[in-house]
Amino acid sequence: MSDWTAADLPSFAGRTVIVTGANSGLGEVTARELARVGAKVILAVRNTAKGDAAAARMTGDVEVRKLDLADLASVREFAAGVDGVDVLVNNAGIMAVPYALTVDGFESQIGTNHLGHFALTNLLLPKITDRVVTVSSTMHWIGYISLRDLNWKSRPYFAWPAYGQSKLANLLFTSELQRRLDAAGSSVRALAAHPGYSATNLQGHTGNPIGARLSAAGNRLLATDADYGARQTLYAVAQDLPGDSFVGPRFAMRGPTARVGRSPLARSAKTATALWELSEQLTDTKFAL
Repeated sequence: MSDWTAADLPSFAGRTVIVTGANSGLGEVTARELARVGAKVILAVRNTAKGDAAAARMTGDVEVRKLDLADLASVREFAAGVDGVDVLVNNAGIMAVPYALTVDGFESQIGTNHLGHFALTNLLLPKITDRVVTVSSTMHWIGYISLRDLNWKSRPYFAWPAYGQSKLANLLFTSELQRRLDAAGSSVRALAAHPGYSATNLQGHTGNPIGARLSAAGNRLLATDADYGARQTLYAVAQDLPGDSFVGPRFAMRGPTARVGRSPLARSAKTATALWELSEQLTDTKFAL
């Protein structure tokens, strides 16, 4: 299946999928394609007006619900309103933004990209029947998890290393979630995917004019489109893959969709467990199976 595309998606009739950040970019394509093949898709978005506009561009059974991953109260409210779900796609994210804090006082990138999704997954886990797919990045290779200063309170803040930390956290979360699912005897699977380098509006919100211009040039010269990037997520959603698989382009940014490798730091079971325990403390959520 090395030439797999979204055209190869099986029917998702009768299944419910939640996609975070589904109002644009990779999330919108992911939601659109799953709705096209019959899934009931819940677009979990911070801006419901943009979510409604995205839903209007889709065919099938789509519903827009508010979810702000940078606010744990919003995460709890969203999760309480879900009766059941087959697949959760943790897609939403911010990238290389200036230093800011979430509602709960977390550094915004680790708070949105990891801790918000961590809490959402744990709160929904008893209602999930199939799998959790979390979108990471090749930038996890530059990431380092500081368990003593996860929220950049005592070290100088740098936007790209903070992004790398959050994307590394996505992979460690996936590995530890799968370990816990296996220990609980659950058939639910945890998987991760990365899009390669796809041109989306994510690159336009760094708050750095020079960085924005470089990103725009990179998008024109190097990037694939959002359909290609979302293909990696859709493959992880639809294919029969082992738990803790990491899916992406075979050649980092381009090439056929395949299971791919991860950095040595992303393979540390000790760090994965420690990060999970710290995340439980910060979000006041726990593995619920």
